[in-house]
Amino acid sequence: MDLKLQGKVALVNGASQGIGFAIAHSLASEGADLLISARKEEALKRAAEQLATVTGREVRTVVGDIRMQDGCNNILAAVQAIGGVDILINNDGAPPLGPALDFDDLRWSRAFEQNLLSVVRMCRGVVPMMEARGGGSIVNITAGTAIQPLPNFGLSVSTWAGVIGLAKTLSIELAPKNIRINTLCPGLFDTPRLDRSDSGAPPDQASNFNLQEVLKTIPLGRKGQPAEIASVATFLASPMASYVTGTTLSVDGGGNRGLF
Repeated sequence: MDLKLQGKVALVNGASQGIGFAIAHSLASEGADLLISARKEEALKRAAEQLATVTGREVRTVVGDIRMQDGCNNILAAVQAIGGVDILINNDGAPPLGPALDFDDLRWSRAFEQNLLSVVRMCRGVVPMMEARGGGSIVNITAGTAIQPLPNFGLSVSTWAGVIGLAKTLSIELAPKNIRINTLCPGLFDTPRLDRSDSGAPPDQASNFNLQEVLKTIPLGRKGQPAEIASVATFLASPMASYVTGTTLSVDGGGNRGLF
């Protein structure tokens, strides 16, 4: 299927590894040119070189920490410099794990800035440029716990639930501008972050995580591969999903037992 992404320009945040890298690879494989961001310059450079070699598409980079206003500003300045983008992928890591009431105000403020305010800032920055280009598509990457909470994930659940609410609101406000926005809620995926959790996380990431026990709760009985969520994100970002906006979709092997 031709997803009609040839010549589109996509900004993918958190693209040096894991799900972000897989989404960037999928978009470029479908013909999109890339602007990718991450916090660490060397990892970002390696990712860009690999993506350009494998896909043959143009891959630009910008170092930026979306947890900080300055980081978002750096990324948006790079977007402005290339004349805007057609696609925005809001993707990053996650706040620390632990009992919700054990975190002080500073930790809560950081989680809010990382997960929710970063999305506000990125959308606020790219939307005028998307409108000038005739429209666009935004895809937010959150987590399955945003719609099916688990103990110790309070920082993520609370702030990513806000992203879902924001996206639903923006889907209404931005539709007249031909800009769509959707949210994906990934379950358990085979990424470096999962490896760190399973092998023993740092003290501030303590979650009593047990991979084998979690796998028992997934009907498909396995971890997802980053390419499996990347293909969903790429479809939602593409013109082939032109009548889909404001949706929140689980990509979790059947782990979400709710009706919606």
